[in-house]
This record gives sequence, C-alpha cells and structure tokens, in this order.
Amino acid sequence: MLKRLRWYIFLTAVLISMSLIIYEIQISIFHRTEDTLFYMLQDFAFVPVQVLFVTFIIARLLSDREKRALLKKLNMLVGAFYSEVGTELINYCSGFSLDLSDMRKHLLITPDWSQRQFTAALKAVHSSDLKLDASRKNLGELRDFLEGKKNFLLSLLANPNLLEHESFTDLLWAVFHLSEELSARPSLEGLPRRDYDHLTGDMKRAFMKLIEEWLVYMKHLKKDYPYLFSLAVRTNPLDSKASAVIPE
Repeated sequence: MLKRLRWYIFLTAVLISMSLIIYEIQISIFHRTEDTLFYMLQDFAFVPVQVLFVTFIIARLLSDREKRALLKKLNMLVGAFYSEVGTELINYCSGFSLDLSDMRKHLLITPDWSQRQFTAALKAVHSSDLKLDASRKNLGELRDFLEGKKNFLLSLLANPNLLEHESFTDLLWAVFHLSEELSARPSLEGLPRRDYDHLTGDMKRAFMKLIEEWLVYMKHLKKDYPYLFSLAVRTNPLDSKASAVIPE
C-alpha cells in the first residue's frame, strides 16, 4: 500500500512538472503570457465536466458491463451447483414435506413462460406456508448425501466472486449449515421432538432458498440459454411427471 502511494505521488509530480515545462517552453517561444493563462484557465474550467463525464458516465457504463459479464460467470457456478447438488437436494427435501401441492402448482414451468410468470412464481413461493417434518423420513440418507458433497460446497464458498451474489451465498451457507447439523449428531433416529423441530427449521430454510434461487436461475436460462432451459424444464425436480425424454 505504501509503495503504491509513493508511486502515485511520484507520477503526480512528474506529470505536473511536464505541464509546467511545456507551458514555460510555450511562453518562451511565443511570448504571449496572457494567452497562455487564458487557455490554461479555460482548460481548468472544463476539468469538472471531464470528471463528471468520466466518473459518472463512462465508469458507470464500464461497471455495468463488467457486472453483467461477472453475473454470467456466476450463473455458471449456480448451474454447476444445481447439477451437482441442488436438484437432488430438492428431491430429498421434498420427501420431508407434508404437502407440496400448493407450492408445486406455481413451479410447473413450461417452455413458454414469460418473465412475468417467473416473478409471480417467486412471489407465490415467498408467501407459501411450507410444512416440513424432519422426522418423516430417514435423515441418514440426506446426511450422507450432503457429506459426499461437502468438498464441492466448500470449493464454491471459497470462490471470491460469490461476494457479488449474496442470495446464492446465503443458499450455500444454509445448505452447509444443514449438513453440519446432521453430521454433528451421533444418531439421527429417535431424537427428541424439539430436536426434530430444530432440524425441520434448518431444512426449511435451505429448501426455500433452493427453490427461490432455482427460479431465478431458470429465468436466466430462459433468457440467455434456451437449449439449457429446455432440458431444465423437462427435468424439473418439482414435477412428478418430469422426464428428459422428449415425447412424440
């Protein structure tokens, strides 16, 4: 940091010195001090406009372009997550649901869905009353699945670019926390009701974030990658009739 500051000071001094030398040469050749001062002040008067243009317009355009490029790269990570963990985890969590019919009817995505339908589905998910019960099925299978994916999850969490995607980072932490909770117990059978309720809360948090981010990801595929969207629709983990095979 100190070296960089010294470099900036040195560069500033060099540039100012060069300007003074050039002005001195101009005055010594043309002997028109007043004209030189006049045009110098004109240049200074335009500096605030230049700062405005460069800082607030060009920099903003470049920043937006970089963010769009970064978001596309991040969506590749999101896609890898759902291929490796997310889709299967949705299936696991669905098995602990007491009734998914209300939420499921909003998530039966079709190839002709509009952006408005995705927005409406997200709102419906936010307002849905999802009921899970961690004691309903074998938690050991879910624990083993998540433990097998722990290295993959850690590799995603270690990616510094994810700082730009807070909602997906929250999803990863929710899934990782659920995995830690399940792994921390010597046995997942015959637990006290209060403990099952605690695990149910952890599972619900992860499941809700899984669905929300999945919808956002599907919306992205629909817009930018229709061929990937087609496969994702046919393999929808919340559609009991889903099949990758295209019917006649």
